[in-house]
Amino acid sequence: MTFSSLEEIRNQVVTCTKCELCKTRKNSVPGKGNHNSEIIFIGEAPGRSEDKTGEPFVGAAGKKLSTALENAGISRESVYITNVVKCRPPNNRVPTQEEKESCKKYLESEIAIIKPKVICIMGNTAYQSILGGNNITKERGKFVKKDGNLYFLTIHPAAVIYNQKLLDSLENDMKKLVNGIKEL
Repeated sequence: MTFSSLEEIRNQVVTCTKCELCKTRKNSVPGKGNHNSEIIFIGEAPGRSEDKTGEPFVGAAGKKLSTALENAGISRESVYITNVVKCRPPNNRVPTQEEKESCKKYLESEIAIIKPKVICIMGNTAYQSILGGNNITKERGKFVKKDGNLYFLTIHPAAVIYNQKLLDSLENDMKKLVNGIKEL
């Protein structure tokens, strides 16, 4: 299925029943933000706060991301934020391959419609799902070209909640991303 607008994707995501996650979610969480953004941020899946509100990155990890963006000189409102999986896996477990496959067309369509300069991959699940990588900690802070898209790799903001030492890494990565876009 091909989508022609972000609104069409949103409408499909909120009523989606392609996988078992539809049975345990409160709300599905379509991407949100600037439809003309130069950057799309992609995380793993919604957490508890996101499941409750139907909005991406509104919990503790979202606050970390917003602060890192502001410190890098860009506003959250100027970017588009989404996830590999659009519904919260029970107990915040890592999404299964089936769940990622069920949401794949939504994510591919978001990217195709927005046509960002850079796709920022946040965390191992997004890294593995999109680029087949497996160690974001070693690869973070790098730009990678694949299939005509430019990607930037960074840790997931939730990692900072569990390890405060990673805050500098996230903030430095956001600055590097913003500076890199200025050079494109």
